[in-house]
Amino acid sequence: MIRKAVLPVAGFGTRCLPASKAIPKEMITIVDKPVIQYVVQEAVKAGIKEIVLVTHSSKSAIENHFDKHFELEHQLEAKGKKELLEELRNIIPDDVSIISVRQPEALGLGHAILCARPIIGDDEPFAVMLPDVLVDDEGMTRNDLGGMIDAHDQTGAAQIMVQNVPAEVAYKYGIVALEGETPEAGKSEKITGMVEKPETGTEPSTLAVIGRYLLPGSIFPVLAETRPGAGNEIQLTDAIDTLRSKQDVAAYRMEGETFDCGHQLGYLEATLSFARRHPKYGEGFRELLKRYQSEA
Repeated sequence: MIRKAVLPVAGFGTRCLPASKAIPKEMITIVDKPVIQYVVQEAVKAGIKEIVLVTHSSKSAIENHFDKHFELEHQLEAKGKKELLEELRNIIPDDVSIISVRQPEALGLGHAILCARPIIGDDEPFAVMLPDVLVDDEGMTRNDLGGMIDAHDQTGAAQIMVQNVPAEVAYKYGIVALEGETPEAGKSEKITGMVEKPETGTEPSTLAVIGRYLLPGSIFPVLAETRPGAGNEIQLTDAIDTLRSKQDVAAYRMEGETFDCGHQLGYLEATLSFARRHPKYGEGFRELLKRYQSEA
């Protein structure tokens, strides 16, 4: 069972400027919670017990969010605001640990993951979750990360979450090539290659990589030997390609829905989706939508 996850949060979030100039992009809210909290809760739902934040000195707000705030809790308790107090205390369960490590310089996603090596070790599989991507599990009994863990436990293969995209937009993504047919949602198939942003008409499939990985600890020595690639950065894709020569890597086709919160429209779409069914604000938000639609 996979119990650890790495969340690379050291990036500057340039696609979200100016909002991310002083606030980490991961702390921008969707309704009433920052994006990073949704991602951490996704991990917890899948059974993850240890979350490693690969962070930067400018991102202390993320660490503070998951830390205990004694003074604030004391004030809420004194004022009888029990509902808010319980909400703060339950951001993460007591049996889940949040650990932070620093990425000293921006050398790519592969390098960020390598920074977690001292905590994860070379002998244990782990998850990688990109916080730009929100994965919605509405209506599902087990979320997609949990499904990936099941697939890994059954086959021993590393897993990369993919989503079917229209062929005309495949050029925007990393696209996988498969050994067999396109798997059903919730199933996986062995990968034979990965192509980053293929030219239209040359894509090997329409399955795009969307920001969730289950990798063996043996990826760390591979990353340590991976030379800088595109952008003079250590690319995770290059390391996974090398890993394929040593063990199976599979594409897990997701069942849920994703939102790219790395840019403004992605945040807006996620806000619409989550706000309209929010237990406290959903009804009022749906009324607002009706009002603005009637005024359009």
